[in-house]
Parts: sequence; C-alpha cells; structure tokens
Amino acid sequence: MTNTVERQEVRRLAGRSAWRDVPPARVRRFAALAMDEVPELAQDILREIRHEYPGLPLVLDPSGEPMALVGIRRALEHFVGRLTAPDDAGREVPPEVFQEFGRGEVIQGRSLDSLQAVYRLGVKLAWRRLAEIGQQVAIPPPAMYELVESGFDYLDGLVAQSVRGYAEAVARQTGERLRLQRRLMELILGDRPRGDPTAALAERAGRIGWQLPGKVAVAVLLRPAPEAVAPAVGADVLLDMDGEQPRMVVPEPDAAGRAELLRRALAGWSGAIGPPVALAEAAKSLRWAEAAVRLMERGLLPAGQLLHCTEHTEALVLLPPEELIEDLARRRLGPLAGCGPAHARRLAETLLAWLETRGGAPEVAARLGVHPQTVRYRLRQIRELWGAEMDDPDRRFELELVLRARRLRGELSAARG
Repeated sequence: MTNTVERQEVRRLAGRSAWRDVPPARVRRFAALAMDEVPELAQDILREIRHEYPGLPLVLDPSGEPMALVGIRRALEHFVGRLTAPDDAGREVPPEVFQEFGRGEVIQGRSLDSLQAVYRLGVKLAWRRLAEIGQQVAIPPPAMYELVESGFDYLDGLVAQSVRGYAEAVARQTGERLRLQRRLMELILGDRPRGDPTAALAERAGRIGWQLPGKVAVAVLLRPAPEAVAPAVGADVLLDMDGEQPRMVVPEPDAAGRAELLRRALAGWSGAIGPPVALAEAAKSLRWAEAAVRLMERGLLPAGQLLHCTEHTEALVLLPPEELIEDLARRRLGPLAGCGPAHARRLAETLLAWLETRGGAPEVAARLGVHPQTVRYRLRQIRELWGAEMDDPDRRFELELVLRARRLRGELSAARG
C-alpha cells in the first residue's frame, strides 16, 4: 500500500493523471456498464467469499437480505459512482454496514484478520470484472492501473470503518464486563446475607466466565500516581479500579507461581493482600488488607510493594487496637514513670529481651549487644520496680504485648538476635 501512495504522490506532483486523460464519454460508458454489473457482481463476490470462508456467519438485515450482500453492493455502487463524480464530491465511504461488520467480529470472538482477508478477496474479484469492462470500452492500461490503486485506497477506507466498529464494540464489551465484574466483587466482598450465597455467586461469575475458586485473597492497592495505568494482572484476577484505593480478588492465591506473577504485574504499585480464606469469607481477607494499608500509610509497615498480611501478623494484631494497647501500657508500664526517658527506654528494652528469651544475663546481653554485667544491673532494677508482677504469667504476657507494640512503632530498638 505504501508503494501505491508513493506512485499517486508522484503523479500528483507531476500534475498528470492517466484516468483524467480518458475521454469523459468513455468514462461514463465504463461507469454505466460497471453499475449494471453491480448486482450480479455482488452476488458472485458473496458466493466466492462463502466458498473460501465457509465458517463466516450469514447475518440478515431487517428485510431478510444478507447484510454482507448489502455491504458489497453498496461499496461497489459507491466506488463506481465516484468515477463520474466531481473531484470534491462523493469521497466519503458509506460507514454503517462496514462498522457493523467490525462489531460482528467482536461478537463472534474473532480478530479483524479474517475480515480484512475477505475484503481483499472481494477487491480481487471486483477488479477482474472491472478489467474486463475496461477492455470492452478501451480504457488505456495506465488508467486501469490507476483505477486499481484507487480501489485499494477505497479498501483502506472500508477497513478503517470496520476497525472503528470493532473498537467501539470492544469498548462496550469491556465496559459491560467491568460492570458485571464490579457487581460480582460487591457480592463477594459485601456483608454476607442470610442463606447460602453460592447460587448468586455462580450466576454472576458465569456471566463473565469466572470460575468460582475454593479460596481467595483480597488485596487493597495504593495508586503510585492519579493517572497510573491499571496493573496487568491475569484475566482470572478480579480488579476494581474505580475507588480511590483499587481492590483485587485473587483466586487460589497459594497456587504455584501466583505470588511471582502478582509481583511482576504490580511492579511500581504498593498495597497489601489479605490472608487466603474461603470464597464466602472474602470480606475477612479484605479487612486485614485494609488494616495493613492504613498502617502502611502511617509508615508503620513497609510500602513500595505488595505486602502479604500473613508475613506481618504481629504488627496487624498489636498496632490497630491502639486505644486498648495504650490503656494497657499506661497500667503495666507505670513503674517506669519515675525514670528519665533514656533510662526508661533502656529498661523497657531489657525487660522485653528478658521476656522473649527467659534466659540469664548472657542471653539477654547478646540480644541487646551490651555487657552481661549491665544486664544484671538493669534486671535488678526491673525486679525492684515490678516486684511480684514479674512472677505472674498474665502480667508478663501483658508486658510483652505492650512492649512489642512499642517496638513495632519504633519507640524501642529492635533486638539484634
């Protein structure tokens, strides 16, 4: 096609056209004979197309006539009619039928490749008949060559209309799928109504071809930028990009290779994915993911990637119930109130190391990176401050909870070993 355009441009620049040099009476005679041939030629083209492509469906218009025949006939009539039209008239390709052909390819689940092959076959058959008419009325070969180039240009216009129809149908189909997908996700993630939701889930899932999984994990994402392109997750992953924080339902999250595929698809995104749960309990996974994202936004959990809640259980258990933990901390860490901030922190770190190891001074010292004698001194102070509470298992458990929570918030140093 590039060569065709280049040759036409050369002719235009040279200021000559072989077709324009043909006497007008001969052109009108050629056009009249060609127009008379259009009905039979359209039938022949359709017959040959159906022979070459037997799988193509034959769709009828409201009058009962094959739409393909209507399109072929209209295209031929329009092309032949241009031969005698003024330079600036009749240049538009009739769009409706050919846009509908493009939409039909989407409905039938095919690409545009087969449709373009059909168009090329039609042009080849039409050219044979027009060449015969050209010989009959003595149209010079250079003019006929120019005519066939014009025919392929015309074909480009038909293809463009079909591409437009195809794109519109794909957009509608995609929009409809997204709408149905959101409705499915609403049912999966919403408050569970009374009764078994399996039938309703199966009905909505079937409308988008989604197979109900045994387990799912739900993710909440943080947009890297307002205009960020949706992550390229697999077709079996449900993704809702409408909200400020997109949500994702991942089927069978423990399947081999799933975690790696998600990591690649979500490159540049951050967020959290909840624990695997039964499909009917997906809302639980969502709650964990939402809690993790809130901690990420506060800087209490690492951002910059997809965080797995199952790997941060301690933080998710201890950090969200902030008021309860703080109230417990005020009651259990009261003995530190009379110490200076730096000294109180050192004692708290030593107490937590002892609670976690339940070892002697050497073990605690190794965990803290200090001298055992320093640990012995601190442990004596701790015993003086808490007294008999150090021997109560429930009090020791509560002390460890509040001290771990403070370490998670960065208020205490992390242990070295």
